[in-house]
Amino acid sequence: MIEVCKGTNLSVFLQRIKQKEDMENKKPIVLNNLEEWDFTDYIDSLIQKEEAVDLEFKIAKDGLPNSLWDTYSSFANTDGGVIVLGVKEHKQQFIIEGLTKEQISQYKKDFWNQINNTECVNENLLSDNDLYEGCYKERNLLLIYVPRASRTQRPIYRTKNPFSGHTFKRNHEGDYKCTDAEVKRMIADSDESHPRDSRILCNYSMEDIDKETLTQYRQLFANLKPSHPWLSLNNLEFLTKLEAYRKDRHTKEEGFTLAGILMFGKTESITDPECAPNYFPDYREHLGADDSLRWSDRICPDGTWEANLFQFYRKVYPKLTAILPKPFQIRNGIRIDETPTHIAIREAFINTLIHCDFSEEGNIVVEQWVDKYRFKNPGTMLVSKTQYYSGGDSVCRNKALQKMFMLIGFSEKAGSGVNKIIKGWREANWQKPYVEEFNRPDKVELTLPMISLLPDDTVIKLKELFDGKIETLTQDELTVLVTCYSESEINNTQLQYVVPQHRSDITKMLKKLCNEGFLISAGNGRGTKYHINESEGQVDSSENNMKSSGTKVGTSENNIESSGTKVGTSENNIESSGTKVGTSENNIESSGTKVGTSENNIESSDTKVGTLENNIESSGTKVGTSENNIENSGTKVGTSKRLKFEELQSIIMSIAEDYITINEIAKKVDRTIDYIANKIIPKMIKNGTIEHLYPGIPNHPKQKYKATNKRTNN
Repeated sequence: MIEVCKGTNLSVFLQRIKQKEDMENKKPIVLNNLEEWDFTDYIDSLIQKEEAVDLEFKIAKDGLPNSLWDTYSSFANTDGGVIVLGVKEHKQQFIIEGLTKEQISQYKKDFWNQINNTECVNENLLSDNDLYEGCYKERNLLLIYVPRASRTQRPIYRTKNPFSGHTFKRNHEGDYKCTDAEVKRMIADSDESHPRDSRILCNYSMEDIDKETLTQYRQLFANLKPSHPWLSLNNLEFLTKLEAYRKDRHTKEEGFTLAGILMFGKTESITDPECAPNYFPDYREHLGADDSLRWSDRICPDGTWEANLFQFYRKVYPKLTAILPKPFQIRNGIRIDETPTHIAIREAFINTLIHCDFSEEGNIVVEQWVDKYRFKNPGTMLVSKTQYYSGGDSVCRNKALQKMFMLIGFSEKAGSGVNKIIKGWREANWQKPYVEEFNRPDKVELTLPMISLLPDDTVIKLKELFDGKIETLTQDELTVLVTCYSESEINNTQLQYVVPQHRSDITKMLKKLCNEGFLISAGNGRGTKYHINESEGQVDSSENNMKSSGTKVGTSENNIESSGTKVGTSENNIESSGTKVGTSENNIESSGTKVGTSENNIESSDTKVGTLENNIESSGTKVGTSENNIENSGTKVGTSKRLKFEELQSIIMSIAEDYITINEIAKKVDRTIDYIANKIIPKMIKNGTIEHLYPGIPNHPKQKYKATNKRTNN
């Protein structure tokens, strides 16, 4: 039970922390049942946290440690964090030393005195609600929440001088001193009156502009805005309106801007030391079947094209969206070819370009895998993760570039782009996009996972495993189970990427799932991992020599005996007196009906459907046989007789017990690929008798299909 010393209310303190931590786990956080929390729950959640980028324990035996202010600076300049006084951390072991009430009282006085002294730190970011004192296992602790400093507040530094090692940032190793170059970039980002890309470049002219790029841009602009007055302007006047060329009112200096050359310039003009010498936009595609290859395709400056941002976008965007479906839609008489997923990809891509710090080391990198996209750009985030995910409060590092893309319909303003990214992924039922910051060099990465939150096959298996008990679980609890089942094991940190809850609520949820028999925990503290409690279930077993008198679903090995019905069994020596569906190996004997058997030496006195191999004898009708030495008095697939859809569907369901390609399906049923792809598979998808391996991407290059448990005649 909580024992609170005099100080800030816990709920108020946690609400302050929420503003930072809700995005630490890449999803908006809901602090559930805040009134039921106690201090013990919260400290337990901190101790179990695997990564300590935003957490610092300090012993504080003899007063406020001087290093506290290094950590204050580092948290403020990175993404905020919590400092806990009274705990000693050594090799991931935590010793709760505690503080006396007298110490806490004195430390609070000293803290407020020092944080408001510019000789100590340059700016106070905290209020009374950012300090909390409470008791953990009968030991008094003092917690300090440090928020992320805003763009205009940074850098936060020790003493009155930000340079010479007085400014700190945070990484996994702890606090580190910023270089003078890092400090200068923070100062440059804090100046809202001078966007980075408005810098006028010396000695640049129209000779540095790629004419083809400018022509293509103007054509797109004209298509979108056919009556716009800028269309009558000459090229230089048009570029001036775009802020690609400007005149400084104070210095009277004029010329092409950084934005203008990045968007329309020739490659060698962009990479000139005067402009952006580190510039190297890079697209890497990893969609090939050969995993040994570093990439299946790559687009980067190679001398064959002018690698400005406009051309890079035009070359890469079609590649990013090629695997996405483009449904034919008519809206207000206009054909709509973009889905919310297309829009999400476009916004993520454009954001990568317009938020890039072109003075930083590193490159723009866009990567595409079969199960995710990743967008990387040099620089730091100019808003907190909370602001980023909430949208509507966007701060753009390169406002002119944003304007240029917006005027041709490629970009959103006012922060709505992030909302569109999240919406597109939510509608596809994929795991939520998450953004991460790295340093040395500074870099921002946005990952868009193409992983279903609740795959149907996994949910079905969990229902079978726990005998339907999962019906009582909440959406978040079910998501935890699905993730654990898919990953074999999970921890609290992993779940923070998936479940929209505070990590302490996740801790309580994991304990609940363990208590109810769904999960088993192993380890302790930060090393605690969780596994599915398979001893609770009796379905989806995968070993040999299993005997049962009941129904079995999805068993997959040899020597399984049963007197009941079997569904989807797939190996040798299976004997049954009941009905068999989808069996697929040798030496299967039955007096009942067989559907989809597929190997040699199968004997039956009854009807057989979809047998596929050699030496099959039957006195009944056979459908879909396709190999040598077949004797049959009935109909064969591949002969001149046309099968009804229901018949072909039944055959495909029998041969697609596991994921197979459309080429394999077409070959096995002796039909053309086009016929199967256009006439059969869409109908089976619609009626639910078959499913995609990649359900959100029907045209995925590695797409496969598997029969479901649903049987229908529709």
